[in-house]
Amino acid sequence: MALVLQPSSSMFTLVTLFSILLNLNPSSCFNPKLFSVSRLQSDSDWAAAGATWYGNPDGAGSDGGACGYGNAVENSPFSKMVSAGGPSLFKSGKGCGACYQVKCTTNAACSGNPATVVITDECPGCTSESVHFDLSGIAFGAMAVSGQEGQLRNAGVLQIQYKRVDCNYPGVTLVFRVDSGSNPNYFATLIEYEDGAGDLTEVYLKQSGGDSDSWLLMQESWGAVWKLDSGSALQAPFSIKLTASNGQALVANNVIPAGWQAGQTYRSLVNF
Repeated sequence: MALVLQPSSSMFTLVTLFSILLNLNPSSCFNPKLFSVSRLQSDSDWAAAGATWYGNPDGAGSDGGACGYGNAVENSPFSKMVSAGGPSLFKSGKGCGACYQVKCTTNAACSGNPATVVITDECPGCTSESVHFDLSGIAFGAMAVSGQEGQLRNAGVLQIQYKRVDCNYPGVTLVFRVDSGSNPNYFATLIEYEDGAGDLTEVYLKQSGGDSDSWLLMQESWGAVWKLDSGSALQAPFSIKLTASNGQALVANNVIPAGWQAGQTYRSLVNF
């Protein structure tokens, strides 16, 4: 009498799985080296945009443009690494001061390395893409392989990648430039060099004397200039409270002194 062994269901399952693995197409096998969570997360931070440049090849585009920064765009810490923004970046002035990294790979002269730029101007006609950077000549060239900046600028128009980043101005504190039209009843100031988010959503002023605990909401005048039309004489020194677009807030205490003058610049002791 012959003894017939019946394979167990578990053994049958193992044999079946082994056969399937042997017949897999090698290209479909799982390769852990091809899977990188950190790389996927990093790539997902970048989005597509269009880019052009304006002004002189080695210039800052314009003298501050629609944000009101004036010739500060030429000097440190902006150092000409600036951009006019299409409507989705400029945001009717609320995007002034925001920082972005930009990079390109679509031209032979592109390095693929990111360059950091600040929104300092408006490009109202830059609407061919949902996001468009009209960069300074220097900033556009900063995306190039070293020595090929001119070749890249000759391309004129590029498809690039961008992402929002924190602004970082080491050793620089907030600066308040009092608008030339300011007077005892009307106060307006340009605010520069905000670390972190870079752009502001709310600004308040607190005067000295009287109801000195009240913070008075300022209005966005234009670009990076904020104003308060009180209708009565304001009593300096003034403290300024700022809220950035990321929700962070800080106070520059007594940053505008008694006896302040229109057109003067006052540097604070703080930054985000």
